[in-house]
Amino acid sequence: MHAKPRSPKGSLADLVDSYQASGRYVLTREQALTALGVSDEALKKAVRRLVDKRRLAVPRRGFYVIVPVEYRAAGAPPPSWFIDGLMKFHGQPYYVGLLSAAALYGAAHQQPQEFQVVTNEQLRPAVAGRARIRFLTRRGIERTPTTAIKTETGTMIVSTPEATALDLLRYLEAAGHLGNVATVLAELAERLDAGRLGDVARAEGDLAIAQRLGYLLEHVGGGEAAGALGEWVAAERPRFVALRPGRPSRRAPKDGRWRVIVNEKVEAET
Repeated sequence: MHAKPRSPKGSLADLVDSYQASGRYVLTREQALTALGVSDEALKKAVRRLVDKRRLAVPRRGFYVIVPVEYRAAGAPPPSWFIDGLMKFHGQPYYVGLLSAAALYGAAHQQPQEFQVVTNEQLRPAVAGRARIRFLTRRGIERTPTTAIKTETGTMIVSTPEATALDLLRYLEAAGHLGNVATVLAELAERLDAGRLGDVARAEGDLAIAQRLGYLLEHVGGGEAAGALGEWVAAERPRFVALRPGRPSRRAPKDGRWRVIVNEKVEAET
C-alpha cells in the first residue's frame, strides 16, 4: 500500500515530487486542485511547464503521469505503470489483452508497437511519450477470465493465456496478419491449459473463433492445447468458416477436423 504523499510546499512540482517519493506515478486534475488550492488556469500553466520539462505526461485531459528521470527521453514510463489508474479515472472495466497480454506471458516474437487494452466502451487512443495505448471494445467484458499481474507501481488486470488466445482471433486486425498470430500462438501454446481453453470458448459461445484457433494451434504444433476445442467442434458439427474472414474462399482447401476453409497460407516466423 502506497504511503500518503507528504504535504506539498505549494507548487505542482513539489506535489509531483511528493507523489513520486511515496511511490505514486499518477495524479488527477482534481487531486492537484485540492492539494494546491490554485485556480484551474494556474494549474493548466503549471502542467504545461512540467510537460515541457518532461516531468509530466498527459495521456488524457485531467490525468497526469509522473515521469521519473530514467524515462525522460521516452517522454513517459511504460503504460503498465499507469494503465490501472487511467482506467479508474475513466471509471471503466478493462483488461490488458491481445499482443500486449501475450508478451507478458512470454509470447512476444517482437515487441508490440502499441499497448492493447479491452474495455466496454469506445475510447480514443491515448498517447504518453512514445507509448500509444489502443482501446478495443467488447460487450460482457466481465465474463472474460483475467488475472492481476504485478507492475512496478501496483497491479494491472490482464486476460488469461486462454482468453488471450481467443482474442487474437476475435480481434484479428489488431493482432496483425495470420502469420503474426500463428507466431504468437506457437509461443503461447505451452502456457495454455486445454481444459480451461475449452471452458472459456464454450462460455463465450463463439464457435467460429474456436474453429480458427484450433486450426492454427494444430498448425503450429500446439495441438495438445486444442484438445477440448476439437471435442466441442466435433460435437457441434458447425458450418465451415473461412480461416481469414473477408477473403475469397470458394476454391480453397478445407480442413475437415476444424471445419475451416483454408483460404490463406499461414507461416509462423521462427
